[in-house]
Amino acid sequence: MSLPSNAPRLVMFDLDGTLVETAPEICDAVNDTLSHFALAPVAQQQVNDWIGHGTHSLLVQALAFSQGQTEAEVRASAALADIAAVFKTHYAQRCGTRSRPYADVVDTLARLRQRGARLAVVTNKESAYTQTVLDAHGLTGHFDAIICGDTFSTKKPEPEGVLSCLAKFAVAASESLFVGDSSIDVATARNAGVPVWVVPYGYNMGQPISASAPDRIVATIGAID
Repeated sequence: MSLPSNAPRLVMFDLDGTLVETAPEICDAVNDTLSHFALAPVAQQQVNDWIGHGTHSLLVQALAFSQGQTEAEVRASAALADIAAVFKTHYAQRCGTRSRPYADVVDTLARLRQRGARLAVVTNKESAYTQTVLDAHGLTGHFDAIICGDTFSTKKPEPEGVLSCLAKFAVAASESLFVGDSSIDVATARNAGVPVWVVPYGYNMGQPISASAPDRIVATIGAID
């Protein structure tokens, strides 16, 4: 089936908070780690607000909060590497266990592929965890490209991941669409010169997504034509 003339030829999606609700299992892994080191747990809402820059950054924020330190102090700590290794083990065990695709995700991805659109994930989540989440929910086969936080030397809001997708599929920025849930996603799309739509239900560091001035806010990704 061919695409309508005004439909995007390439649709790129953020993962956490856009396609899949992952915050509950991330919180589980963070608190598993904090408990391992006899540190106070953090609340689910705090974890929600820390999501966006990748799991390592989130762990640093959680440690800073739990220990009453600055993020700079945590990053300079000799203990961080050992704590991060424990977190990786816990998150590998938790990944895919309490996450779920949001409404309309599976049907929309299938419909877009049937129409002939190319689909990609562009996330700051590390590749091992990204693959686990996508596999756990049967989403991997929908995507023609999966760009993760460790695919390139930069990550969102730098545009390298988005630009690589445009080049890979020989699609102009004006013929593509980025779909996300945060100011990071909006900035990424703007940096790449790509139109950007956002969903209002994800993780935007506790801020209203409207403040990021996306091109459109949609209730679910089912609104993508």
